[in-house]
Amino acid sequence: MPKGRWSIPGAGALCIAGMLIAAPGDAQQASGSALTAASQPQDAKSIVDHRCVVCHSCYDAPCQLKLTSTEGVLRGASQQIVYDTGRLQDAAPTRLGVDATAAADWRALGFFPVAPAPGQTGAGASLIERYLELGRQAPLPANAPLPQALGLDLDRPLACPAPQDFDAYRAAHPQSGMPYAMAPLSDQAFETLMDWARDGAALPVALPPLSAEVQVQIATWEAFLNSDAPRAQLVNRYIYEHLFLAHIALPGDDPGRFFELVRSATGPGEEIDLIATRRPFDPPGVDRIYYRLRPVTETIVHKEHLVYPLDADRLARFQTLFLDPDWSLAALPGYGETEGGNPFSTFAAIPARSRYQFLLDDALFFVRSFIRGPVCHGQTAVDVIEDRFWVSFLDPEADLAITDPNYLKAATATLELPVSLANRQLLGQLQSMSHANQARFLAVRDAAYQSSPAHQAGFDLDAIWDGEGTNPDALITVFRHYDNASAIAGFHGDIPETAWVIDYPIFERIFYDLVAGYDVFGRVEHQLATRLYMDELRMESEDTFLAFMPQAARRTMHAGWYRGLLAQIHTYWHKRRVDDTFATGIAYETLFPKREFFMALLERGNGLWPMSDPINRCQRDACPELAPDDPVAIMRELADAPNDWVKYLPDLSVLLIEDADGSAELFTLVHDKAHKNVAFIFNESSRREPDDDLITVFPGLIGSYPNFFFRVDRADLADFAQSLAGIRTQDDWMATVAQYGVRRTSPAFWAVSDRIHGLFQIQSPGEAGILDLNRYQDPKAGDAPT
Repeated sequence: MPKGRWSIPGAGALCIAGMLIAAPGDAQQASGSALTAASQPQDAKSIVDHRCVVCHSCYDAPCQLKLTSTEGVLRGASQQIVYDTGRLQDAAPTRLGVDATAAADWRALGFFPVAPAPGQTGAGASLIERYLELGRQAPLPANAPLPQALGLDLDRPLACPAPQDFDAYRAAHPQSGMPYAMAPLSDQAFETLMDWARDGAALPVALPPLSAEVQVQIATWEAFLNSDAPRAQLVNRYIYEHLFLAHIALPGDDPGRFFELVRSATGPGEEIDLIATRRPFDPPGVDRIYYRLRPVTETIVHKEHLVYPLDADRLARFQTLFLDPDWSLAALPGYGETEGGNPFSTFAAIPARSRYQFLLDDALFFVRSFIRGPVCHGQTAVDVIEDRFWVSFLDPEADLAITDPNYLKAATATLELPVSLANRQLLGQLQSMSHANQARFLAVRDAAYQSSPAHQAGFDLDAIWDGEGTNPDALITVFRHYDNASAIAGFHGDIPETAWVIDYPIFERIFYDLVAGYDVFGRVEHQLATRLYMDELRMESEDTFLAFMPQAARRTMHAGWYRGLLAQIHTYWHKRRVDDTFATGIAYETLFPKREFFMALLERGNGLWPMSDPINRCQRDACPELAPDDPVAIMRELADAPNDWVKYLPDLSVLLIEDADGSAELFTLVHDKAHKNVAFIFNESSRREPDDDLITVFPGLIGSYPNFFFRVDRADLADFAQSLAGIRTQDDWMATVAQYGVRRTSPAFWAVSDRIHGLFQIQSPGEAGILDLNRYQDPKAGDAPT
């Protein structure tokens, strides 16, 4: 079992995303920009963050080159890709900070150096330097579409030349220098990066040493998480398996420092001896596991930034949830795919109420973990969901998995996830077994609810968790942006086509399917089984929502979600039958039960959530009166305009509005794509209905992967909105791009990117991170809406 030795250093995590500095020359390139040199990156670390990390981070970094830390530079690059949908065998994991620590170990795993070797400083000594020089030698024409040879598709073949192959690469790809397919760097940024590359390309930490107060908190938490009591050991395993992706924040610490919860072979007070396994529930290879807090030593990137605070209130909450209740444990469960594939049996001793409430307490964190974990890359990972839908949760008192121990006990054998079957059968058999389990579970579930005395009148509004009147996570909006997604608290946008109601068995299975049980290095069998099982869980969540609708309306609603012959065959094969016999406890008063249901949920919040969305779902009698030139008023008119133009818009556009006094604000334009159904993995274009696409305008910034920037003076905002709403052809779209868009090759690109990052940090301090620009689009004449 590979291990690496780690100790908590005196200085913790690297620079936070909010150090929005950029090279002074970039501000000068942005003609008319309100930015100042003082707001731009000037040191090598911050320039790397905002010019390099925007593409080179996480598992989807081109050539696996992660420039988020010195360790990433030391690891170098590889010609092996992580997201390989055709992989027939599991790949060797190559996780930074986990699977190797020394350069020699990375070379053995197929990585080659990109920085100069020790003592090898000077011109031409590193690939980073040579890539930067190549970008300098052949800058791209300003404000022009990219040459055809510069592909942007995420699945495009990557050359990834080793040092000895770079000369041939340069000859064959003269316009493929760095930054790839982007505006050139300013003179100062270029020179700073060249000096940095020649001097060894180190990325120093930038936070103060751990204070005595923070060290006490670490010691307190590690003592709690490493109790010798058997019950506590099971609870702490449960906590770890749900928080292993978290960026943990401690009160009183520097706001840019975060920790991760890891398994170690050594206990508190000793150097961390990391236990490196593929999944958090795999056998550790040691007799005793210790849970330790290790500083995150990489630049914070938004697409994997899952913040989870640990403080005194949280410690008391864990005690109340897990240890105060009266329950016993005969023996600690084992480790492995069987145990990880069925958390209901592994953690059966812990009261289900405690487990479900743990998830509900931070529902948004866990829903985001489905999105920001390593599973969520590429279209086939998220095409199981609609482009926008609303999520609520079954109240624990209405969930038989919580109130009836016999129900969950009877259902447990049918709740095995695909990971527990991964090494038993070929893909088709594995999926059929998983499907059979799901069909058996649905039969158990339906029979239990139909016979439950407490459910004879059906679900009423009280059966939806209300967040105890204080937790906004009780209602969530999920957006899909083609090949990625985002989630925010509250109901945003107009009434969606579909909705989910998640109960405890659904919540836990989604987490273990997409997060704890997902192996990003796994073979195609595992990846497809994960996706197909999530299909089942989406349908189960939709079915639970339908149980709240009038019985006579359920079949019609469901048919609207699964239009087309193949979709109907799909639901038949999955043995989905819309249950119109289960009663509803809600007396609907209008012909629009879905809207009535959602408005009733919002009203129960007593102000916890706004009743209306002032831009996209504004109740005219309750709309705040705004000046005609107010950005919210203008965006409201845009959202209300006929939607003919929306199909030309990228999935996620960020609008930067700048005022004459130097102030600025952001809006996000979210393209809600219409589909006949989302029942299949492939050939999405055949199920698209672009004429029915909608727009959701969000004040502020959401999403991790912006597809395009618009930059507009506030005085011109109404004209911009009119230009968008008037688009009817690709030529109209190109004219709007030319006037208001920020192309990849725009001299203003980097200044606008920096401004957006800075405003994001102000909007969401602690939650913000470096955005990923790999999906930033290059609009061209002749392109068709997708």
